[in-house]
Amino acid sequence: MNKIKLDVEEKEILRNFAAGELKSVLTPQRRKQLAKAAEETFKKDKRINIRLSSRDLEAIQRRALEEGIPYQTLVSSILHKYVSGCLHDVTANKLPKLNAR
Repeated sequence: MNKIKLDVEEKEILRNFAAGELKSVLTPQRRKQLAKAAEETFKKDKRINIRLSSRDLEAIQRRALEEGIPYQTLVSSILHKYVSGCLHDVTANKLPKLNAR
């Protein structure tokens, strides 16, 4: 395993963290701003209808059950992750391999 090289300042921060000497400086005003931003991010103000195969819907419902969330929430989360760039289609832009001669 490769060790990450830390500079003096990073080592000091790590020591202070391990010793429990670091405290949050999150102010009530900043907390309120972050809460509002989170609320706006997850506000669901549009409805869509989508057709899925029975097999896909059942698989999504099974996966949601395993995660302990409603399946609509899972679908919404997957779509959000995809459009925000956190979820990638690993099969996109892959050309079939041709036999080289």
